[in-house]
Amino acid sequence: MMGNKESELTTAIMQYAIRCVAEGDQPALRNMNFGPREVDALREMNLGDLCHIETLRAHCLKIALEREVYWPMVDELRDRRKSAELQKLLISADAGQDMMEKLYGMGAREYARLRRMLVVETTSGRPPEPSEAETQTLWDTWKQRIEDREEMSLQGKDYLAMHKETGIALRAIWSQTRRWTEYGKLPAAANGS
Repeated sequence: MMGNKESELTTAIMQYAIRCVAEGDQPALRNMNFGPREVDALREMNLGDLCHIETLRAHCLKIALEREVYWPMVDELRDRRKSAELQKLLISADAGQDMMEKLYGMGAREYARLRRMLVVETTSGRPPEPSEAETQTLWDTWKQRIEDREEMSLQGKDYLAMHKETGIALRAIWSQTRRWTEYGKLPAAANGS
């Protein structure tokens, strides 16, 4: 006999409760309203019992949404989704592994996996140095972005926007702006600005 969604939920919660018993997580059990008798009954349960729960029509749970926890969780999931999409856009625009590691803590394996998944052609060697005119354009764009910030560091979305605004390769933008940020070396074309 197939279970229904309620029995599937009950089974999942019972598995969680049994795990709490095994790990000695008494606060979690108390939060779910499991007392000493219920905990003793959980200790007696085996895998066969869990399989049979799905065939029962009993629903022993009272579920309530905690909005104070729910909305921050949803916001965090949205932020992570946006970050993952931005990372894919950056890699599609040929962001280097060093850039992705510095901005997102992305390791070499994850970087390579995403490049393969996104079918980004492998580039080798250093990024081409921008021309004097491109360097000046990049300087002006970079300077405008960092003007009102306490730190000169930019986020991934800033680098992608500069790439779109200037048409300069993302690897060259990263290399040049890192040089300006970390070493304070300004390009000859930008010294007069």
